[in-house]
Amino acid sequence: MTARAADRARYDRATAAYDAPLALVDLAAFDANAADLVRRANGKPIRVASKSVRCRALLERVLAREGFAGIMSFTLAESLWLARSGFDDVLLAYPSADRAGYAELAADPKLAASVTVMVDDVAQLDLIDASRAGGREVVRVCLELDTSLRLFGGRVRVGARRSPLHSPAQLAELVRSVARRPGFRLVGLMGYEGHVAGVGDALAGRPVRSRAIRLMQAAARRELAERRGAAVRAVRAVAPELEFVNGGGTGSVQHTAAEDAVTEIAAGSGLYVPRLFDNYTSFTGRPAALFALPVVRRPGVGAVTVLGGGYPASGAAGPDRLPVPYLPEGLRFDPQEGAGEVQTPLLGSPADDLLIGDKVWFRHAKAGELCERFDVLHLVEGDTVTATVPTYRGEGHTFL
Repeated sequence: MTARAADRARYDRATAAYDAPLALVDLAAFDANAADLVRRANGKPIRVASKSVRCRALLERVLAREGFAGIMSFTLAESLWLARSGFDDVLLAYPSADRAGYAELAADPKLAASVTVMVDDVAQLDLIDASRAGGREVVRVCLELDTSLRLFGGRVRVGARRSPLHSPAQLAELVRSVARRPGFRLVGLMGYEGHVAGVGDALAGRPVRSRAIRLMQAAARRELAERRGAAVRAVRAVAPELEFVNGGGTGSVQHTAAEDAVTEIAAGSGLYVPRLFDNYTSFTGRPAALFALPVVRRPGVGAVTVLGGGYPASGAAGPDRLPVPYLPEGLRFDPQEGAGEVQTPLLGSPADDLLIGDKVWFRHAKAGELCERFDVLHLVEGDTVTATVPTYRGEGHTFL
């Protein structure tokens, strides 16, 4: 029996009493992935990206481990909810236009002490001030550095379109604006190099493209390390009380941790290890989060149909954004139908051994997005479900 076949047998035994569709997290794999992130961070604390987890119980589990500290959230409403739930160090990774949320933040000393908001434009400071509604608490602020690699005089850009603050001088100018403005305190600097941390460099069957990605990423790491160091020096010259410099992501943990200017690493997807994180030379994780769909039809030889399954991930549309059938091994989508909204045909010889009601296990493409589809996660240890915990959705929250 292969290791994957053994996992299938375990998962089937563990969830025998539960009807699919369902989602699980294998705690042994989750914990092993957490330990590997800590190893790669080499002593620098890891701030957990909550959008990649979306389950309070698992956020609590990983933050209880040595090497993890703080949360990187994705909306202001989520940040406030987490702070009220007892998480006392929440960095909002994206600017917000949530006026009601800012009013709550500015009116509550506990929230204001626990939540740091992201800013990359004076207009965002204006919006926060206009939203205070009488609240007088000082708002903790983090600035975001644009990490994109710009080539040929800026005519070619590699990296996500995030912050407009690309140079140390641009950052320093905004730091001075924050320093002159009552009601704000600059505490952090962040830079997410998604073109390094979030792009696999070992694409199956595409050696030339993989080589090109590795060359690009090596150049991007060198350029960013120098520019980020200069940016931190420029910021500290104006705001020497800076508390943290956050960088990285699951795919670049060890490289970002090696930069002296960086004080903490952001990571989250590496806990679940969805399929988009299979194609990296820098690390190998264990798939920890899976979902199961039930066989409901047997339309012919070498074919079964499961209920649901059309769970595409965000990002530029393409085959890599789709889930993939994982267990039993050897199943594939029908190219005429793919993953469907209410049913998904699957082809391959293993289909002939599947019965009505059997489970087919899938891997999703992007980490926390799985939790937008399921109210609960079944936590598996060995061949037993030891707990069933709510996702954000199961607690009545979607946030985006």
